[in-house]
Amino acid sequence: MSLTFFGEGGRGKGDAHPAPMARPSLPGRLLPFSLLSSLFSRKATFEHGIHPAYHKETGSLPIQRFPFAPKLFVPLSQHIGKPAVSIVRVGQEVFRGEVIATANGMFSLPIHAPATGIVEAISLIPSDTGAMETAITIRVYEADGQEIRVRNPQPLDGLTGIELALVMQQIGVAGKGGAVFPTHAKLIPPNGCVIDTLIVNGAECEPFLTCDHRIMVERAQHIMTGIDYARRVCGAPRAIIGVEDNKPDAVAALIAALPSDGTVTVKVVKTKYPQGAAETLTHALLGREVPIGKRSSSIGVVMNNVMTMAYVGKLLPLGEGMTERVVTVAGPAVERPGNYIVPLGTPLRFLLDHVGAHGSEVILGGPMMGAAISSLDIPITKGVCGVLAFGKKETASQRIYPCIHCGECIKACPKKLNPTQMGLLSAKREYDLMADKFFLDECFECGCCSYVCPSHIPLVQQFRVAKSFLKDRKKAA
Repeated sequence: MSLTFFGEGGRGKGDAHPAPMARPSLPGRLLPFSLLSSLFSRKATFEHGIHPAYHKETGSLPIQRFPFAPKLFVPLSQHIGKPAVSIVRVGQEVFRGEVIATANGMFSLPIHAPATGIVEAISLIPSDTGAMETAITIRVYEADGQEIRVRNPQPLDGLTGIELALVMQQIGVAGKGGAVFPTHAKLIPPNGCVIDTLIVNGAECEPFLTCDHRIMVERAQHIMTGIDYARRVCGAPRAIIGVEDNKPDAVAALIAALPSDGTVTVKVVKTKYPQGAAETLTHALLGREVPIGKRSSSIGVVMNNVMTMAYVGKLLPLGEGMTERVVTVAGPAVERPGNYIVPLGTPLRFLLDHVGAHGSEVILGGPMMGAAISSLDIPITKGVCGVLAFGKKETASQRIYPCIHCGECIKACPKKLNPTQMGLLSAKREYDLMADKFFLDECFECGCCSYVCPSHIPLVQQFRVAKSFLKDRKKAA
């Protein structure tokens, strides 16, 4: 399957530059336009990358609340780490916001009931990976207003960073940028690491996705509150919010909400894919490189997504659990695209029917790094930032030709790897050589190489297969 919707030829051209910045209408206090202009004149970026057509039309649409499905399917594993442990039984009445599964260790998160209703089953359901996973099925009360019924607010003043992290764990927030790492655990610095900067990722460089954009416009104060809590946990004296220059209204809203003490700043970065990747955004904002085999904490940096910070800022003071998230629903096959607050556990089939989707291919996440799904029975989980539907025209298969050694993939790779050589090795199943000599593990699977390849070689898919093989072999050893 090959997506051909990006622009003419699908060869890294598309919308090479965003439209000129329009004078935004600012909520709250007005800001001098000269201040915004100066920010946009000092755009940071990284080397290489591509300019696909961005299709950010839903960025101008306010967030809407999505209706509750008759049944919600709530997986116990919605985060990296051990699945939560169910504490409810079939036939039990549960209330929206109530803990229905507890965290199983420090790198796990509790699960909260996304609606008031009856537990109908605890059984296996399909997941986006194709594997079956355990989920709690809740039959939703139709007549219920679905207000949050259960909260557990706790005093937050005077807590140490670790104590605050443990309270943060109870609200069940996982990273909203796609990695779904438990937020509280990501913020705790490893032993020996001193964090000097919290980077808040508002780049949202994937085509079609605009949920972060709308969160920045509509919930800037929640983001600032979340940043304050996050800084207390990780110990960072400052925070920088990085936003691509195709979101001037988001930049304006964030600046209007900044604290007066100067501990949080906004920095505009150039619109380019994959600007929002952790490595590229860190380089663009700070000029720092993460050493091979190390994490960003080794260079004094912790990164979180803007939506993650918004939910921490909204939920933590209330002691309210994670029961919903904002999702971009878009694509050529969607009649009513937009950004929707969707209850966790909502089946894709219900969501797509509601927005009038009639596509032949559905992708969770963005078109560059997202995954095509094989079942519409998969539910919305904490890590789903986008649901995209495409027709047959956009997903038509393309013939794969031999590599012509043009070097376009090398020019595009933001990690400065050699996709050409790795692709040739992958075809021969020389996975060990790919890892040992060509730094396969440094590839974060952005898909730039596949996108620009004139031979239509599915390079990033080959690299995923290689990494999966090596990972499975290591587990079996």
